[in-house]
Amino acid sequence: MHQIIFSQPLKEYKVNVRFSDGLEGIVDLSDLVGKGVFKSWKDPKQFALVVIDPQTHTLSWPSGIDLCPDSLYEEVKTNVNKT
Repeated sequence: MHQIIFSQPLKEYKVNVRFSDGLEGIVDLSDLVGKGVFKSWKDPKQFALVVIDPQTHTLSWPSGIDLCPDSLYEEVKTNVNKT
């Protein structure tokens, strides 16, 4: 399992993430906004509350949302390989 060691919320529902192996990139989560459990993200201030859960190394939000680091890793890896 990949571990997220750094995250920074960005504009337009994107997050810059860095993994323990050094891979870093931007994940675009805008397609999730307003859907199901992601309704709270309609308020950009709520999205900006992202943190790294110290036990699971997932991106987490106070509303109970968390995202799998392995999925995020694959997205970043794919985006890096496109450039």
